[in-house]
Amino acid sequence: MRTRTAAAASASAAMLLALSSHPAHADGAPVITKVVVNKGKNIVVGPTTVTKFTAQITASHYAGISTASVQLWHGAGFAESDGALSYDAPQCTTSSTSTTTCTMNFQVKADTRDMTNVVSNAHAGTWHIAAFAYGKDRSRTTDHDYATTKVQRASKLTVNASPEPVKKGKTLTVSGALTRADWNTHAWAGYSGQSVKLQYRPKNSDTYTTLKTLTTSSTGKLSTSVTATADGYYRYIFAGTPTTTAATAAGDYVDVT
Repeated sequence: MRTRTAAAASASAAMLLALSSHPAHADGAPVITKVVVNKGKNIVVGPTTVTKFTAQITASHYAGISTASVQLWHGAGFAESDGALSYDAPQCTTSSTSTTTCTMNFQVKADTRDMTNVVSNAHAGTWHIAAFAYGKDRSRTTDHDYATTKVQRASKLTVNASPEPVKKGKTLTVSGALTRADWNTHAWAGYSGQSVKLQYRPKNSDTYTTLKTLTTSSTGKLSTSVTATADGYYRYIFAGTPTTTAATAAGDYVDVT
């Protein structure tokens, strides 16, 4: 795998910008027709594991495409990015004399000890997609901000309803916790101040109904009371934020006697 530090990626980006003589979609330059990163889904990174994904770029040119590539960067500008992800050399397939699709394999992990394919908490959220296409006649197209994607911190949500079993009309305590990947400490950490819904579905139903909305504590904890009415499942559900994935707890079944 060809890897680069974020600083090296920025330097390379600046060089590409300086060498480029054709703006995107200029007359005679290659045309970038499609870019897909991680199958169009957000990129989710846990606290310790390596996340792998692919990106595809399709470009066309009357002289044919020699290669095309995609880069991901984070920060205020391409040449001044504070984070970049490297990739394997593009593997290209020509579908016609003028159109080629190239695929790249990416990887990213949570780490602060080096600068190669890593993210820290400050990198969570929107990343920019740079796209490059090179014609066989040595023409090129460069688009440093073709589109955006999100690199998000993974999240987990738990639920526990007790006591079990419980008599009808008695009080149930439903507790839980919302945690997310801390990329700086490589651990799961409580996600505070977040809106989470408590939902219930009867035993013989497939539909959950929201009972109430809670806010997580300073440690990500949740706790509330409800009245037991019938056998069924209780769960918490979190809609997610720009930096953190959505999460749904598995339903906890309660036998009401």
